[in-house]
Amino acid sequence: MTKSELVQILAEQNPHLYLRDVEKIVDTIFEEITKALTNGDRVELRGFGAFSVKKRDARIGRNPRTGEAVEIAAKNLPFFKTGKALRDRLNNK
Repeated sequence: MTKSELVQILAEQNPHLYLRDVEKIVDTIFEEITKALTNGDRVELRGFGAFSVKKRDARIGRNPRTGEAVEIAAKNLPFFKTGKALRDRLNNK
C-alpha cells in the first residue's frame, strides 16, 4: 500500500472530511513519527507495533569486487517491531 492509497481509503471511509484534510492528517502523523525518531525517542502504536532507532557502530567492511578493506561509518537506523495483536492477525490466531 502506498501513501496515496492510504489517503484514498481513509477519505472514502470518512466522506465528511475533505481529501486535502485527510492528506494533511496522514502527513502530520508521518512527520511526528519522523521527528520522534530523529530525537531518539520510541514511537509505540498499541496493537500495531513500535518504531525505534538502533545505532550501528563503525566497522571495517570489504569491497566485494576487490576485497579491499573499507571503513564503514557509524549510523542510526530505523527499526520496527510488530505488536502482539498484529503478529496474531498475520498468523490467524
